[in-house]
Amino acid sequence: MSGLFHMLSEEERLFCDMLERIVAERIAPKAAETDETAAFVHEQIKLLAEAGLLGANLPEAHGGAGISAQALLRAVEIVAGGCGSTVSALTAHYLATDSILIGGSDAQRAAILPKAATGEMLGAFALTEPTAGSDPADMKTRARRTQDGWHLQGTKCFISNGGIADFVVVYAVSDPEAGHRGISAFVVQKGTPGFEPGAPERTMGLKGGHVFTLNIDCELPEDALLGAAGQGFKTAMKVLDNGRVEVAAQCIGMAQAALDGARDYAKGRVIGGEALSDKQGIRWMLADMALELQSARLMALEAARRRELGERFSDAAVMAKLKASEAADMVADTALQIHGGYGYTRDFPIEPLTRDLRIMRIYEGSSEIQRNIIAGHLLAH
Repeated sequence: MSGLFHMLSEEERLFCDMLERIVAERIAPKAAETDETAAFVHEQIKLLAEAGLLGANLPEAHGGAGISAQALLRAVEIVAGGCGSTVSALTAHYLATDSILIGGSDAQRAAILPKAATGEMLGAFALTEPTAGSDPADMKTRARRTQDGWHLQGTKCFISNGGIADFVVVYAVSDPEAGHRGISAFVVQKGTPGFEPGAPERTMGLKGGHVFTLNIDCELPEDALLGAAGQGFKTAMKVLDNGRVEVAAQCIGMAQAALDGARDYAKGRVIGGEALSDKQGIRWMLADMALELQSARLMALEAARRRELGERFSDAAVMAKLKASEAADMVADTALQIHGGYGYTRDFPIEPLTRDLRIMRIYEGSSEIQRNIIAGHLLAH
């Protein structure tokens, strides 16, 4: 394990070592087939559940592993290095359980989180809409009080796990006059009448981590409201702080796999009696890739450190997500260049890695939105 993770406890190190073995032996070998068939990663998620990873973001009091934010960062990296589709479904589950941990009542936490931690229940997080992606405050989904609870109506799109999950945390406007303070969150159980997922989207990458459009026109009981009315936006922003660090970890894990593949290819590829890795131009490319990757990992670790200490870390999470997503694209693109024409074929893992990584500069806040947030923080002082 990298010396950068020296702060992990012995128990956390053993957990990560176990996870590395599971990913190397049972998840990574399925990655190419998953990309080819676009089958959802049911079996891989089950393996991670058995290893205790589905509750790794949760405290022990709620059935989770109780590991540090730095250990969680490392765990997500490890899974990402083996299969992008699997890590996508995993971190989507984290968004849902973080929503309940942060915004839910004691009863809601007790009812859902222990089952989510064991894999008995899979979660999804439904914030994005066709006209409200980068600006959640502009969402059109409405929640109206009824005699027995709530009526929820609207459409969500690009929802990871949305059509497969056992529960979905749906964000909706409950008070249109109150702006972002009028957004509430609701827990919608699988099979609720009027909650209709569409077919999985045909995506460029992460093909086994399905995303869905959700058509919603359903009645919910009062206890479906997550926490208090009007607290949804606040909850969602805290969840996205966590999620952006986990996106950074995904990018770093996949970029590390790309760098390792490029290094091994360059050492083994002989042209004119000389290994590709002996050519100065290739060596400099590898060095630049390592530099970008290490910079991204350090920024992600700083965000995780502040998260672990309970400090405000929104700015660090935004910077880590932006840096890691753009660095990973650079690393993957350069790795493909080093592979030459072979990299453009589907016979080498760099091709699906390049496709899988492309979404990272878009979801959970596009690169442009991240830059706006960073600039906003700077100009506020």
